[in-house]
Amino acid sequence: MPIPVIQDNQVLSAIQTNEEHTGRRHPDWLKVRLPGGENFVKIKSMMRTSGLHTVCEEARCPNLAECWRDGTATFLILGDVCTRWCGFCNIKHGKPNGLDMEEPKRVAQRTKDMGLDYVVITSVNRDDLEDGGAGVFAGCIEEIRRAVPCCKIELLIPDFDGNFEALRTVVEAKPEVLAHNIETSKRLHPFVRPKGRYERALEVLKKIKEFDKNMTTKSNIMAGLGETEEEIMEIMRDLISVDCDLLTIGQYLRPAKQYLPVKKYYHPSEFARFREIGMQFGFKHVEAGPLVRSSYHAKRQENKAALSRELLLNTKPH
Repeated sequence: MPIPVIQDNQVLSAIQTNEEHTGRRHPDWLKVRLPGGENFVKIKSMMRTSGLHTVCEEARCPNLAECWRDGTATFLILGDVCTRWCGFCNIKHGKPNGLDMEEPKRVAQRTKDMGLDYVVITSVNRDDLEDGGAGVFAGCIEEIRRAVPCCKIELLIPDFDGNFEALRTVVEAKPEVLAHNIETSKRLHPFVRPKGRYERALEVLKKIKEFDKNMTTKSNIMAGLGETEEEIMEIMRDLISVDCDLLTIGQYLRPAKQYLPVKKYYHPSEFARFREIGMQFGFKHVEAGPLVRSSYHAKRQENKAALSRELLLNTKPH
């Protein structure tokens, strides 16, 4: 069946796509474009024919239309079934089916076919694997470097269930950016991410810098799950304490009724203030807004970090 093309001038509220699932309207400022356009159809077709997945679709990202029209996508590797269930995430959970060792080659081929010069790769949690899938992450980097040498690579990784040798494998593969999302406050973590730990998320980011002090690290905060503004500040301080470089802050949107409810919708002006505070804390770049997600404007974020590093090097005494 052909994929319908929806004109770019058609828009909808993010909640209108999920109103029947959540029963609650979003504020008017949460507007996203309907998926459509030539690049959207092209990328969707490529993903289907290659057997690859994108977190854009699996997690119902509100920026899918914008990113796919721009010819960018975030690959979801290690299958589309997660071994964990988190209270905010729409990705399927259960028992995954095996491991596809040819996946890195397909990711590299699609990166080349799409003409990408910046690619983001993330995964489901694979607690059933000894290394949590770290070897496949590293394999993706190796294959992309071979197929598209000029392409920069960002990884958004799980915590590998505390296996820091697996983490070392990924660090030594040398992505330009290595991200691990803390998502929410220490108080809410047990309810939002039952199989994750706030302290472990910080430890992952800390270990990355211990393994490679020059590696650019990144994390994300989902706002609206019931955290206080003081807790958002605490998360920022904790991330800075482990030398995290980049931060994204976005509004949590409930995918369906079985997931955690939205406790608060933050106004765009509040996100602007969070950005200012984050920059004052010392992050190299903060991307904050109602529809911001970890990989949103990822290339621009990496460019900001690279510029900051260059300025730092130029100001150091010789």
